[in-house]
Amino acid sequence: MPPTLYRDTGYSLSHLIEDIKTGRIGLPDMQRPFVWSAAKTRDLLDSMYRGYPIGTLMFWETGAEVGTRQIGMESAARSPQLLIVDGQQRLTSLFAVLTGRHVLTKSFEERRIRIGFRPEDQTFEVTDAAIERDAHFIPDITVLWSSGYKTTVRQFFERLSATLDEKMPDAQKDELEERIDRVRDLRDFRFQVVELDDTTDEEQVAEIFVRINSEGVKLNQSDFILTLMSVHWEEGRRQLEDFSRAAVDPAVTGTSPRNPFLDPSPDQLLRVAVAVAFRRARLQHVYSILRGKDLESGRVSPERRQEQFTLLAAAQEKVLDLASWHEFLKCVATAGFRSRKMITSDNALLFGYTLWLIGRHDFGLQAPALRPAIARWFFMAHTTGRYSSSPESQLESDLGRIASLPAGDGSAFLAELGRIVAANFTGDYWEISLPNRLDTSSSRSPALFAYLATLNILDAEVLFGDLRIRDLFDPSGAAPRPLERDRLFPRKYLESLGISGTRQANAIANMAYVDWPPNVRNNADAPGDYWPRITEKVAPQALARQSRWHALPVGWEQLDYPTFLERRRQLIARVVREGFDALTDGRKRHPQMTAGELIEAGESQTTEFKSSGRWNVHTEQHDPKLGQILVKAVCGFLNAEGGVLFIGVDDDGKILGIEEDFVTFGSKQNTDGYELFLRQLLDDNLSSPTASTVRIRFPEVDEKTICQLSVAASGNPVFAKTAKAGTGPTDFWVRVGNATKQLHGEDLIRYREQHWG
Repeated sequence: MPPTLYRDTGYSLSHLIEDIKTGRIGLPDMQRPFVWSAAKTRDLLDSMYRGYPIGTLMFWETGAEVGTRQIGMESAARSPQLLIVDGQQRLTSLFAVLTGRHVLTKSFEERRIRIGFRPEDQTFEVTDAAIERDAHFIPDITVLWSSGYKTTVRQFFERLSATLDEKMPDAQKDELEERIDRVRDLRDFRFQVVELDDTTDEEQVAEIFVRINSEGVKLNQSDFILTLMSVHWEEGRRQLEDFSRAAVDPAVTGTSPRNPFLDPSPDQLLRVAVAVAFRRARLQHVYSILRGKDLESGRVSPERRQEQFTLLAAAQEKVLDLASWHEFLKCVATAGFRSRKMITSDNALLFGYTLWLIGRHDFGLQAPALRPAIARWFFMAHTTGRYSSSPESQLESDLGRIASLPAGDGSAFLAELGRIVAANFTGDYWEISLPNRLDTSSSRSPALFAYLATLNILDAEVLFGDLRIRDLFDPSGAAPRPLERDRLFPRKYLESLGISGTRQANAIANMAYVDWPPNVRNNADAPGDYWPRITEKVAPQALARQSRWHALPVGWEQLDYPTFLERRRQLIARVVREGFDALTDGRKRHPQMTAGELIEAGESQTTEFKSSGRWNVHTEQHDPKLGQILVKAVCGFLNAEGGVLFIGVDDDGKILGIEEDFVTFGSKQNTDGYELFLRQLLDDNLSSPTASTVRIRFPEVDEKTICQLSVAASGNPVFAKTAKAGTGPTDFWVRVGNATKQLHGEDLIRYREQHWG
């Protein structure tokens, strides 16, 4: 029989309360916003009163010996011997009710949890003004566990008697008093507790938690690290929580982390600190590192733990530095983003801040040099959704590329960021991928916000008005007057053409910020009717300027609706490119990367290598199965950010060429035959034609011919056929980090919603 990792035991509520007070049991939730409602606390007390089961508590031995001092704290701050893994909200509620301690609301306001009890029908209620006045209630049961218990009971009967027309019989009084005593006796309620010993690692704890938790809640890695900080470095955890609180608490005055983009949470800030300290994006092993565990031997060392916490503390100090925080936020504003309404990816913000801190402290760059570089990086990362799926894998890849740079070489750091940006913002991206991403009606599309950010960068006006687009997104809410995006082809006019449905009418390419002159058009007017009436009163220079900013094709009012949408999407993409190029701050723009430079940069979210497309180097013969691998790779790029697939390059970036593939084509042993093969392969095996999304080239690298497939992001989901004969395109592949992953079921549905809206 395998050894058990736990022991079953029991604690009375009063025992638990005392251990929390003395610090033997760690209850960090008393300093964090309270998640439970007061009604849930009421229901918990009612269940205990009636003797119902209320679930098992789970504690975890920290391994800290009695009297162990917390890192960086005075001797009075001792490490708890037990941490609450499951049951924090229950114990926080009960601790607050029995002791009268305040809890924090989500807005960081302190309040008491006040529960009333009516002995006549044995009911608990959340105390309000009516219950305060009701003589049938003890309005605050906290007093039942205080030294004034007897006085409270006496006063209750005095109030109750005063409201009754007749004297209360002694038997009834005894019965009510007995019920009040039952509430007081809840201090002796016995909890079933599972205690995990200190040899249990975090993965085992998470698995046990999921298996015994009836709600199926999962613990994530940041939970573990924050919990560990509660044991060994409570001050560090509190610093994170104080920073988060100051970012949203209106009572905080003076310089604060408050900003128009993000309400940072402790676990988000922790992720940045971990990335800066350990160059880790995946938190899988960070918990073990901070415990002082050697990942090779598995031994835990207090000295090692101290060293790792010292590194984390130094990094956290940089993260929480308000000057750094606000300097980074200037980068986001420089990129054209004005408020959280325009932010669809918190990860893009947080990981952008990570790179800013690394550039500032590890490469010695000053804020003026970092601002345009990080602005361009954020614009790219947010627009392409770089950190939307598998963000940890992508950031780890980015951190790995930076780690290989010469220490302290700021120029190398900026150049590397520029290379990654250029590898994502290729000519194909601007001409194919971005227009495809604009083919949606989603009001939360990153492509739409890239366009609006561009209009802010270019200081553009609304159409037909002198208001600036940037003023409409003023985070202070001080816009001169409210103005919404409106349709250029009105809804009723589209319906008269047989075009109905929200997606068609609200397509991004049909919407613009327009300050309509009064009484010049109605919802049924054709653009060809209302446009001349309006424009005859607009100065030609202003009309030309606004038409360019708002990406209106020449003669757009005479175009049919589908043609108008297609042409305007292309023009919007050009405007976005113009705005992005303006972020160069007058310096030389990064040229488009050659095939050799892309290969030298290595595989990534947007670059993949395949040794061959037809010739199996192991069997030395034509292998049709290799074609299915190419289909999967292209499908993955189409469903993600797009990218480049190189054929004739091995995993290490060695140039092999495709000459051996040519041999398998019979009479067409040339690039024309190769392109024909690829086009037919993709069209036969993918659910959408690829003529407009895949460009095929054959560059020469190291005197060898390779094949370069530049794949644009698709505007709609694309499915691939399975390897089984006769089946349709049902497999959904997506590029995640350096790999292509197949998604199923809920994961697929969730990805579609997040990626395409």
